Amino acid sequence: MRKLRVLLAGCAVLSFVMSASAQSVGEKSGVNSALGIAPKTEDFVKEVAISDMFEIESSKLAQHKGEAGEKTFAGQMVTDHTKTSTELKGLVTSGKVKAELPSALDSSHQSKLDKLKSENGADFAKNYADMQVSAHKDAVGLFERYAKGGDNSDLKNWAGQTLPALQHHLEMAQGLKK
Repeated sequence: MRKLRVLLAGCAVLSFVMSASAQSVGEKSGVNSALGIAPKTEDFVKEVAISDMFEIESSKLAQHKGEAGEKTFAGQMVTDHTKTSTELKGLVTSGKVKAELPSALDSSHQSKLDKLKSENGADFAKNYADMQVSAHKDAVGLFERYAKGGDNSDLKNWAGQTLPALQHHLEMAQGLKK
């Protein structure tokens, strides 16, 4: 019985420490997402910028390699994600948001893009659709969390205004898989 109490107490302490420190853990660890905690402004800006770069580059590939439905979707992604990239850059360069914009994809997104570059036909279509669904699920979750609990009011408002378009993108991406 004593061992059980010690074990339960240890679990409670660990749980408290993890929740207290979760906001200092980067978005990439997945802890913030799992706990539903809004990302720090710097993490949000980095994730959004990289996501937009990936959406634009992968969709440019789909405009060349894809079938008619994929090309239509891809054109919309290039247009919409170029717009959000421009808006985010404007918030940062105006000084309303204090964060650095990455200039290149991270290794994870670059490897996904490289994989798409090497594929054609049905393989390309399947992987492009899968990546789009996954990326938009992640984006919707990220924007929802920041819109609810972000620490920069301008960025929080922008996230809330952008969220419906991302939800629509997710629905469209899911339609690619049919």
